[in-house]
Amino acid sequence: MRKNYLILLFLLGFYSCKKASAPPPLPPVNSFYKSAITADDRKTITPEEARTYHVNKTYQYEYRTGNPGNYEYNYDVKGINNRGDSVCGNINVQGKYGAGILTSDTIAEIEINTEWISYGKLKAIDKQGNEYHLIVK
Repeated sequence: MRKNYLILLFLLGFYSCKKASAPPPLPPVNSFYKSAITADDRKTITPEEARTYHVNKTYQYEYRTGNPGNYEYNYDVKGINNRGDSVCGNINVQGKYGAGILTSDTIAEIEINTEWISYGKLKAIDKQGNEYHLIVK
């Protein structure tokens, strides 16, 4: 009987000393999400985004793409610049920040970066540092 315990103890010691192999690496995540939204994002919808394209006219966005917790929304906006001139345009927003294009009577296209400041209200800044106050249409 004692011999059986010694053999069992020997086997347990042998197998416990064996080096554990590292788990296999995880496959790369195929994601179309970018770390930052750019003005060009609103111009085209990639095939990956097309699979999650969603329209719901109950809400203010024109459409959304992505998955829960990581949506990208598209909005039509209007507002004014620092001089009080009227502007309108289209933006994409993911989380608190976004980017898009504005037009006005005096300028054809203005690339902007946006930030939510309140429900339905955004602050935008163009490349020259001009500020715009926008609302979602």
